[in-house]
Parts: sequence; C-alpha cells; structure tokens
Amino acid sequence: MSSVGIIGDFDMVSGFRLGGVKKAEIANDKETAIAALDKFLEDDVSIIIITQVLANEIREHINRKIGSNVLPMIIEIPDKDGSSEGSSDQMADLIKRVIGVEMVK
Repeated sequence: MSSVGIIGDFDMVSGFRLGGVKKAEIANDKETAIAALDKFLEDDVSIIIITQVLANEIREHINRKIGSNVLPMIIEIPDKDGSSEGSSDQMADLIKRVIGVEMVK
C-alpha cells in the first residue's frame, strides 16, 4: 500500500490528475462510487480521497469494507459546491481509527 486514489466528479478528478495522481475514478452516482472504492481496495491503495457527497451516499459500504482498519485512509473533501450538510467530523473519525480513542470536544 503506497498510492493515492481519487473518487469524485470530473472537475475534481481532472485537478488531481493534473497534480500527478494517476489512480482517479470519475463517479457521479452511488454505483460508480462503490465500484471505484472496491477497485482501489483491490489495488491496495493506501489513501482514498473522495467527495463528501459521494462518501455520504456510500457510507454503509465504506464502513462494511473498511470497518475500524487504519488503512486505507479515507479522506473526504468538499466538492465544487462546498461542504455537504451532515458530513461527519473527519479529523475526529481519523483519530479514533488510528489511536482507538474518541476525542471529546
């Protein structure tokens, strides 16, 4: 595991490809996002960057496939429309996954 994968809309994927990321999948719906995630898991991608909107749509699938594993690390970022409502606090989730302790606000 040593690569980065991107799952998002055309604009986001294009931007990351221009930045040198080779593993990138365009996904505009739940089914293509799930397929892209499964592909990256098979390819042992260690960091998966996904838009918050898509991550929220496939949250159950992400939790089922990754569970409490530290890797791959899932990083959710806003899409071109901004941050999605109801998105979880990613840093708190990451800390909980890495050290096993929930940080209190």
